[in-house]
Amino acid sequence: MSDISIAQTPSRAGFFGWRVTGAAFTIAVFAWGIGFYGPPVFLQTLHGTHGWPVALVSAAITTHFLLGAAVVANLAALHRRFGIVAVTRAGGLLTALGLLGWAFAREPWQLFAATLLSGAGWAMTSGAALNAMISPWFIRRRPAALGMAFNGASIGGVVFSPLWVALIAGAGFPLAALIVAAAVAVVLWVLAGRYLGRQPAAMGLLPDGAEAGATAPAPIAAKPAAPLASPWRDRRFLTLAGAATLGLFAQIGLVAQLFSLLVPLLGAGGAGLTMGAVTALAVGGRTLLGLVLRPGADRRSVAAANVALQACGSIVLLAAGTSVPLVLLGCGLFGLGLGNVTSLPPLIAQGEFAPADVPRVVALVTAISQAGYAFAPAAFGLLRDIGAEAAAVPAGAPLLFATAAVIQLLSAGALLLGRPR
Repeated sequence: MSDISIAQTPSRAGFFGWRVTGAAFTIAVFAWGIGFYGPPVFLQTLHGTHGWPVALVSAAITTHFLLGAAVVANLAALHRRFGIVAVTRAGGLLTALGLLGWAFAREPWQLFAATLLSGAGWAMTSGAALNAMISPWFIRRRPAALGMAFNGASIGGVVFSPLWVALIAGAGFPLAALIVAAAVAVVLWVLAGRYLGRQPAAMGLLPDGAEAGATAPAPIAAKPAAPLASPWRDRRFLTLAGAATLGLFAQIGLVAQLFSLLVPLLGAGGAGLTMGAVTALAVGGRTLLGLVLRPGADRRSVAAANVALQACGSIVLLAAGTSVPLVLLGCGLFGLGLGNVTSLPPLIAQGEFAPADVPRVVALVTAISQAGYAFAPAAFGLLRDIGAEAAAVPAGAPLLFATAAVIQLLSAGALLLGRPR
């Protein structure tokens, strides 16, 4: 049976939009596994192999995300000009080349040159790109579809955090990078061509699987949203962008340092498994939210509660000292909210802005938050160096965990401040 004939069946199993979601899920596995969960392991590897300071490698991670922000701000324009298939394929190739640059760098300048490629590849295959893949296919079921796609990000952590440790230990960083680079280039090339070039209308469908001629899915908001005249004067946009930036700043700053902080306490293998477990919990948190979040729900309050849960995790890590159970509890609380920090802002935008404004809002919020959180690895690396005289983990980084908790609570406050009056 052809893909088109299957797609004309409006059931969940046959609707082609769910196949697009599956492709986006797989793309997210590689994007986050390499571009998000890879750098913390690379930090430990490059620091141990070349003796480069933690702050230096952290600055390279910052540059990776900052350059990605510059690309993601123009991602919608790139999709319009070249098409989502070509851009996604380019993202896979750039990710592969950037990864090789990280692995084969022998001087710090070569490491920073590699971030030009890895940052662009990350932007073309991560958050805003996933939203662009999913949005044409879903309106009312977008929370579930986006949740499924973004779960690929968490699975990327589950798979790649221990995989990087094992591959690098067994084969060395250069050979490990060659293997993964070849895989990401081939897989993304095939998936983009097979699943991302189609649109519902061309297949005789409406979003959410309705057949052409049927009533279009109703909007999720109770009343039409006011058009966005100027985002820089709109309280909804400013608070959403601020909250996303703060939440991701704390989250990425912690993720970039957490693996190497856990190594002295748990060993490299235990730290890798713990990071995998953290992201496994993120899958459960995001999946549950995608299933229970209904049209008309107060998505800002849900997002505020989610980031407050992460703040609790940071506080537990702050108080844990060298207690393994408390360290694992803190990592678990942090992990439960990990995935929703990235998937909730597009859903808040869907509920608060006119449909024509949502792509613009999502792109701007993503670009602003990425430009902000790009500095998180370097900032948290500096905080870590300040507390480096303490050898215990995580007691060696009390300032790091305390700062993360404060930032996470500020993010929750910004979300609540932007609630409709």
